[in-house]
Amino acid sequence: MKTGQRLVSPAYAVFRLVAGLLYACHGAQKLFGFFGGGKASAPLPVTAGIIELTAGLLVATGLFAAFAAFVASGEMAVAYFMAHAPHGFWPIVNHGELAVLYCFAFLLVAASGAGRWSLDSMVRGRPARM
Repeated sequence: MKTGQRLVSPAYAVFRLVAGLLYACHGAQKLFGFFGGGKASAPLPVTAGIIELTAGLLVATGLFAAFAAFVASGEMAVAYFMAHAPHGFWPIVNHGELAVLYCFAFLLVAASGAGRWSLDSMVRGRPARM
């Protein structure tokens, strides 16, 4: 095995953990007002907060990560087109870079699965794809 290939599984696990936890922080911000955010009260932001907190924690731990990441990716696509795209085509102009980045990061997790260093892998008792 090449040196770089040995690092793929742990690097992917760290990527999944960081992306999931940061995403969960957005949900905690909307639902509980944590991290300097305002607590959401309208149905759409509350729903987004529930998805972000739940999917973020599932992705971070690697439990049902592919499904959770697919839902999270879809939510970020919807968020981009509802909140950012009306303000201009380019994400750098409409401040939608984070939504686009999360959308594609979670699409990668959805396509790749939870990986070897995950609760899914521990529960199944066999190594996952990555």
